[in-house]
Parts: sequence; structure tokens; C-alpha cells
Amino acid sequence: MNKHYFIIGDVHGCLKTFQELVHRYWNKDKEILIQLGDLIDRGAYSPQTIQYCMDLEVTYPGLTLFLKGNHEQMLLDYYDNIASSWWNNGGRETIIQFESANLDIKDYLPWIRKNRLLYENRNIFVSHAGWSHNAKGIPDDRHPNGLLWNRSKLKNLGKLQVIGHTPLTSGIPSYNPESNSLNIDTGAYKGICLSGIKIDVNGKILQHCSVPSMIEDLIESN
Repeated sequence: MNKHYFIIGDVHGCLKTFQELVHRYWNKDKEILIQLGDLIDRGAYSPQTIQYCMDLEVTYPGLTLFLKGNHEQMLLDYYDNIASSWWNNGGRETIIQFESANLDIKDYLPWIRKNRLLYENRNIFVSHAGWSHNAKGIPDDRHPNGLLWNRSKLKNLGKLQVIGHTPLTSGIPSYNPESNSLNIDTGAYKGICLSGIKIDVNGKILQHCSVPSMIEDLIESN
């Protein structure tokens, strides 16, 4: 039997909220779990969130897929000595969290680096920010209209695009029929909720799942 998909939006260090969503809604017998990037920054538990995903990957081989978001790319650029705005976009707090947990962030870079930019099959295209309508191909990792950074209109690919990146203050995923795309970033770090979407093998949306952001995940400055 081909498995369905359970796709989760931007977590941003909101570990407890993330764990609750996974525990409550992920059917491991029927679904592959895909998280579309931005595991880190802004929330209170970035190191533990990465470790949780690494543990899931080991515990459930072949049933999880973690994509890169722009925050992961900013982190990698920072440690690769490439110009990066990561420090001022949650990076400072993330480094403090690693130090407080007595963890070396550099030990986690290989896992972050190996994560893919996208997942695609005949019926769905999943990435952090989506394929821009004016992109002729997939731009590089740092292009403003690339899969990690895009905020322009999306191209209709003839299949469902699932994205995050731009928080929806409504707390409800937003479907755009023109581009056949679905944004599932519902502002977990803003104290709204974390959302996931269940999609069948044919790209049909089956269910929207969400849990309210848990207070212990939130950093007051957000």
C-alpha cells in the first residue's frame, strides 16, 4: 500500500507543541511524516527540536523526511563564513540555547546540511517557500525567489504545492486555487498554533490538524 503524507509547517523551536501534534495525529502505519523546514530559531527549544527529529529519523527509518528552511540555510551560511543575517533572526538565542544545554551546535550541522530542499512526486511538490511564478528553474539556496526564501506568487505546477515560510495569523492553512498551493505555516512561535495537513497519494487534502502553541515553547520577545 502506498502511504499517505502528514506534512507539518514551521516549528521554530516550539518542541512541546511539535511533539503534541506528532503524538496526536501522525499515523505511522499509514503516513510518511514530512516537515517543511524552519525547525529552529524564535522558539525556546531549538536544540531539542533538532534532536527530536534526528531521533524520529532513527526510530522510524523511511517514514520521516525533514526539509531545509531559510533559517537552517542562514545557520549553515553563518558557520560557513558566508554573509548571513542569522544572528539577528533568532540565531543569537539559538546559540544561547545550545550553550545552556551543554551541546555543541557544530555537532548538528552535518544532519542539517544533508536535509533536502524539496520533496516531489507526480501529485505533490513540498518545499519551504515554494516555486515562484517567475522562476524558470529552481534557483539556488540563497536566491530571493528560491525555494527557501520566496514570498512572491507561486507557479501552478499542475500538482499541489505545499509550503510554509509566511505565517498566517488566522491559524488556518490557506489554499490558493490559482497556483494550486497550500500554505500551512500558522505561526507556532507567535503563539497561534502549529498545523499539519494529511494528503493522500493522489494529492487530495484529507484533513487539517493543529494544536495551539504551548506557552513553554514561546519566547516573550516574539
